[in-house]
Amino acid sequence: MLLPEAKTVVDERLAAGDLVAVVTATNSFITRPIAGLYGISHLVATEPETIDGRFTGRTTGEPCFRAGKLSRGQGLAGRDGPQPGRLRPNRGSTATRTTILPLLSSVTHPVAVDPDPLLHEHASAQGWPVMTWRRGAK
Repeated sequence: MLLPEAKTVVDERLAAGDLVAVVTATNSFITRPIAGLYGISHLVATEPETIDGRFTGRTTGEPCFRAGKLSRGQGLAGRDGPQPGRLRPNRGSTATRTTILPLLSSVTHPVAVDPDPLLHEHASAQGWPVMTWRRGAK
């Protein structure tokens, strides 16, 4: 789903020269085309293993969920900003689910976008901005 409000934010951040990335547990073969629709070239996703062009059901490298999401997401830190080991988005990093809380907690400007109830509660308690990109989504 291409969300107009999300596309606007991504376009603004890309135009400002910010590092924009998708960090997701979802397999890369599903998320790469979606990131492409948004013009995002940096994708950190779970990589499925293929042998002879067929998926094996296993992954290659560290899966991008739980602790892996944090460690793989922090690998982007060396590409942008003076603080090694710390993501430093210019305007904000966004998340929708509590499962990304460790990664979101490691960034300079966290923003909860269309959060699940637990993330909404945590974001509110921390004073993080909460926003929606799904108004009018079909």
